[in-house]
Amino acid sequence: IKSPVQLQRLRLIVEGWRFIAHSYAVVNQFQCLELLRRPQVELRHRDMPFRAQRWRQVSGLWDSPAEAALRDIPAPGTGEIADAILRIDYPHRLNPVPGIRTCVFMTAEYRCLPVANIADARPLAQWHRESDVLLITPSQWSRRGLLHSGADPARVFVVPHGIDPGIFHPLSPEDRTTLRRRLGFEGFIFLNLSSMTDNKNIRTLLKAFAAVASRHPHARLALKGNDMLYASQQRVDLSRKGLTPAEIQLVEPRLAYAGQTLPFRQIGELYQAMDAYVSPYAAEGFNLPALEAAACGMPVICTAGGSTDDFTAADFVLPIAAKEQQVMINEAQGWL
Repeated sequence: IKSPVQLQRLRLIVEGWRFIAHSYAVVNQFQCLELLRRPQVELRHRDMPFRAQRWRQVSGLWDSPAEAALRDIPAPGTGEIADAILRIDYPHRLNPVPGIRTCVFMTAEYRCLPVANIADARPLAQWHRESDVLLITPSQWSRRGLLHSGADPARVFVVPHGIDPGIFHPLSPEDRTTLRRRLGFEGFIFLNLSSMTDNKNIRTLLKAFAAVASRHPHARLALKGNDMLYASQQRVDLSRKGLTPAEIQLVEPRLAYAGQTLPFRQIGELYQAMDAYVSPYAAEGFNLPALEAAACGMPVICTAGGSTDDFTAADFVLPIAAKEQQVMINEAQGWL
């Protein structure tokens, strides 16, 4: 009997955010949980300062075993050597670590990367020309933005996001009926889960829903924001101001908003219990909620031509026709 082949363990140092519901942190933490299951990876994690001083870590996003596993990832020692470093925070730090493969995760929502997104405000083209840093981005739309901003095509890699099927999966009709009854859901409910920032195009969503509600009075719209990080409630209130008085009368009685931070299992229940996911976005690096919704069996209505083209298909998506439009983002030319 031959002895089993010894796996070569590769040490990875991740520098990012944990225990917060920012999209970068969500991706980072789910990736870390997956990497912990892989015996060939020896994982370290260095917590980086949050983007805003008012942001705070929260507990309870995962069940207890997963949260404990995340907390127990050891921090790298001073000067610890690794096979690679993955940075997944903001603003982007592009300085290479000598002798260690340095990878930086970034998204180009508006198909460009303004200098303001980089820690030392040097253009991406200059950084990539003067270093061997590898860039990781989750969609072809975002990759095009990095190339437009001067990145070396040979060192920009698309790594799509994934979902945890233990959380995001369809329910049987019987279990779904039970869940809707427990949550008190009635009617046909459209869901949008986002920061409610301008690129999510909530004003257009509200106007479109007013048109739907005028023909289908049983329709409802649920918005799930993130008040702790983005002041989403105020952004929704601003979007409401674009409605006519007649549209307000149609939308207000049928609109529900929630802005609190929820555990991911409760987020999964929202997808499982509602009827359609809708995202008329104007600019996205990936749009993870659309993928999570689809994984839960929801039909998806979303913008055509953007980042979601990478992972959507005609059998579960109704595309929203769109055309590209140039826009200036922090003195950089981008696209909606």
